[in-house]
Amino acid sequence: MAIEPGEELKMEIKTLIMSTLNITDVDPMDVDDNEPLFGGKNAMTLDSVDGIEIIMALQREYGVRLNDQNLARNIIQSINSIAEFVAHEKAAS
Repeated sequence: MAIEPGEELKMEIKTLIMSTLNITDVDPMDVDDNEPLFGGKNAMTLDSVDGIEIIMALQREYGVRLNDQNLARNIIQSINSIAEFVAHEKAAS
């Protein structure tokens, strides 16, 4: 059964990413939860170095492990995919 992450968790993740990457010119409310974080039409324009920083921040903040590079790449696709992963990991622990 999939765990549905709440809006509060999604906002927390947006805020964490923006804080980690020093993004100050984007309102978290303007970030579409479904849009890919890398490329596309997302309000945040991120690159691969940002991806590494996001993974490290998620590991620090939520105590999750993202050791598999391919898995990590899939998890950080969008706010929704990150939130689903974090919610699942929290429920499993």
